[in-house]
Amino acid sequence: MDGKLIIFSAPSGAGKTTIVHQVLEYFDNMEFSVSATTRYARPGEINGKDYYFIELDDFRRRIENDEFVEYEQVYHKQFYGTLKTELERIWNKGNHVIFDVDVIGGLNIKKQYSKKALAIFIMPPSVEVLEKRLFERAGDDERSIRQRLNKAKHELTYAHQFDEVIVNENLETAVNEAIEIINKFLKE
Repeated sequence: MDGKLIIFSAPSGAGKTTIVHQVLEYFDNMEFSVSATTRYARPGEINGKDYYFIELDDFRRRIENDEFVEYEQVYHKQFYGTLKTELERIWNKGNHVIFDVDVIGGLNIKKQYSKKALAIFIMPPSVEVLEKRLFERAGDDERSIRQRLNKAKHELTYAHQFDEVIVNENLETAVNEAIEIINKFLKE
């Protein structure tokens, strides 16, 4: 099987992680690409399952060694990236790769893998709804939320560069739309 890549990107709080988890339950030949990050784990997050939590110096060493498909410095001293070994691990099992990545990271993966990749942007219904979701989510202080909101407004301007845009106003509808789009892509 020739493995494909399904990329989900969105501003923080748009609901992409929830959608990705539900999409994964539907497809048995798809596996989540665990991203690497230098940020600290939030309550309940597990190293190797939610993220690979890597010290800043180690992350920089891996950048120098060309170990990433893509990476980005998202905030000061806070990096996110996709390790090449992660794609190899999933493809070696005969599965497709699904990503839950930052907007720029998603576009970088799409650029590298072109027709082998499907890039889906999850759009919040509005900036106001996004702000409400971010404040309701546990684990971030107000300063961090404001930072994420400012970044989100900028990220929304990239939506048109993705293959598909799904507005996440109703979770069930958004998940069903994602499954339909992915099924079509996998049959191509």
